[in-house]
Amino acid sequence: MAGGLGASLRQLGGTLLGIAHTRLELLATEVEEEKRRLLSVMAWGAFGVLMASVSLVFLAAFVSVLFWDTHRLAVLGVLVLAFAAACGLAFWQVRMRLRESQGMLRDTLAELDADRQALHSGAS
Repeated sequence: MAGGLGASLRQLGGTLLGIAHTRLELLATEVEEEKRRLLSVMAWGAFGVLMASVSLVFLAAFVSVLFWDTHRLAVLGVLVLAFAAACGLAFWQVRMRLRESQGMLRDTLAELDADRQALHSGAS
């Protein structure tokens, strides 16, 4: 009887460790996914700031040569529009990626909730 109880406790402990190991693996995977998403958002944000800065530099150059009588105005105007469009694209990407967020550790929390419900239904 004592061997049966000890074996059952060891088996229960092994099962609990297996469950904990699986949940920790899921947690690590979700943290890695969130890290990659945040790095992407930061990269697009940095790109947007860079493009906004370049747009302002070209806008200042555009205004400073506004009264010149050559085609330089058209070229500078096109450059300003191109960098402004790139800036808009970058900020749009940042906004879309921030909206994509599903909540951190969503799958881990769902699995833990399912485990809790299974334990409560098994105990009843």
